[in-house]
Amino acid sequence: MSEAARAALPIEFRDVSYGRAGTRVLDGMSISIMAGAPTVLVGPNGSGKTTFLRLVMGLLTPQAGQMLWAGRPQCPVTRLAFVFQRPMMLRRTVAENIRYALRAARASRERESARIDELLALVGLEALGRRPARSLSGGEQQRVALARALARNPDVLLLDEPTASLDPAATKIVEDLLRAVAADGIKIILSTHDLGEARRLAGDIIMLHRGRLLEHGPASRFFNAPVTREAAVFLAGELLL
Repeated sequence: MSEAARAALPIEFRDVSYGRAGTRVLDGMSISIMAGAPTVLVGPNGSGKTTFLRLVMGLLTPQAGQMLWAGRPQCPVTRLAFVFQRPMMLRRTVAENIRYALRAARASRERESARIDELLALVGLEALGRRPARSLSGGEQQRVALARALARNPDVLLLDEPTASLDPAATKIVEDLLRAVAADGIKIILSTHDLGEARRLAGDIIMLHRGRLLEHGPASRFFNAPVTREAAVFLAGELLL
């Protein structure tokens, strides 16, 4: 792993709590996220998955406890990238959306056009570079958002429900892209409500419920031998109260 990667990982929560409007969204979270295969967050709506990702990205600050990135309390934000569930497209072409991200990341101007072409090819949109980004389908816009995130050359890529509104064909394209990104050594941390997607992508699973950590371990163990009753109920597709 590169020196840059060591600047971000492992990511540690040490008794972290965060709340809003008098409600604890995360409560006493202690967990370490290591390099390797994708880490997938699962749990019912309102379990704290999005807040967890925002804390990892440094978009939120713990109200109690401590966050550490490679043992340091400063989030190396330039080494992380975040793709939101409903990414906003700039009123520009696909290529110009990516150019904006490259310039925000202070990438080399000399290689800018070549890098845009590389990223368009990576996400399978090389034929659509001149199209207005807002005219694309939902799946295509999600791929533009991934290209913009990857323009930062991140060590950690965070995704909040990246396929939630996509049809099966678009979902497969995005999942295949995420596998390629992970194979290139980028640590992926994503949330999903789709247990099938979690099975297909996860190296390890984090399950949250009502802001608390219920389980964390290899995906095979979680799906085949969940430790907690709540996880078993969730996997059975029953309502988890």
